[in-house]
Amino acid sequence: MVDSGEVMGRLPTIRDIAARAGVAVSTVSRALSNPARVSTRTREKIERIAAELEYVPSTQARSLSSGRTGTVALLVPDVTNPFYFDIVRGTQAQLKAGGYTQLLVDTEEATDVELQTLQRLRRSTDGIILAASRLTDQQLTGVAHQHPLVTINRPSADAPTVLLDTAEVMVQAIDHLASLGHTSVAYAAGPVSSWSNHRRWHAIEQAALKRNMVPHRLGPYAPKRSSGAAAADAALGAKVTAVIAFNDLLAIGMLQRLAERGVGVPRDISLVGCDDIFGADFCNPPLTTISCPIEQAGRVAVSMLMAQLNPLAGSTLRKMAKIPGHLVIRSSTGDARQEA
Repeated sequence: MVDSGEVMGRLPTIRDIAARAGVAVSTVSRALSNPARVSTRTREKIERIAAELEYVPSTQARSLSSGRTGTVALLVPDVTNPFYFDIVRGTQAQLKAGGYTQLLVDTEEATDVELQTLQRLRRSTDGIILAASRLTDQQLTGVAHQHPLVTINRPSADAPTVLLDTAEVMVQAIDHLASLGHTSVAYAAGPVSSWSNHRRWHAIEQAALKRNMVPHRLGPYAPKRSSGAAAADAALGAKVTAVIAFNDLLAIGMLQRLAERGVGVPRDISLVGCDDIFGADFCNPPLTTISCPIEQAGRVAVSMLMAQLNPLAGSTLRKMAKIPGHLVIRSSTGDARQEA
């Protein structure tokens, strides 16, 4: 038995993968082209065997003659933000199974860097996945018309998108805080150029008003732990009893600043983050936050891009994939402070 490379003097095929995995050829095909249609255990087994055999899809084996590069770029605003780690893992695994190489680019939370990078990548990649793009609608339209594109958390009328529905879970967070007796809540906002930031504030504002809570918007702040001190000071100045932060990094920075000032969490103020990054449950206190299956978003984005690169006759491209999230309640939220 040959574990990698050629199988009996030829390139491995999906039939070889199916034989090794003990599944039908059609199951292998679905796992590599539409992973949501097979179980996680089966998909992971097939991906592992495909990697061992160094399987290359026929479309990629012909890439040289077709002008394909076999490379897909993933652009993220901040490669050091743990939120993007799972997106990178999801896209990497799915692209590898499809015979593609991933190129990871950090756009530094800068619109001009993102746009310049996209222009340079047009000739060196087969497609692009944009995570949390900071581009305008007009800029995204221009990119989508020039190159195969899928966005994550940044809808565009001209490109398929994967949406982690954190805004909907913001309503759950407001319900949770209301149940604890909070009557005022602040949102520590993220970057002005972030589409998710505006959507989350709108959800918080509307949900708070419906529940007779007074909403405050603070910031904007860079989505980094170092911005937490300023956000915490602003929250104390606003005299609110609860804060929802744009992301966990900002919330963790706020926890540190509040501790420095002798403010108890949740005794004096409750705090909610967003993303459920690694370490959110290690904080003191552990952080209540919004969680979504981030790695799945990366996999789905690749599947949507592959549908553009290798379209099936008569098939319709999927334009939107919405992935729901949920509120994870930990010790950073508690009963509202009672004024003397």
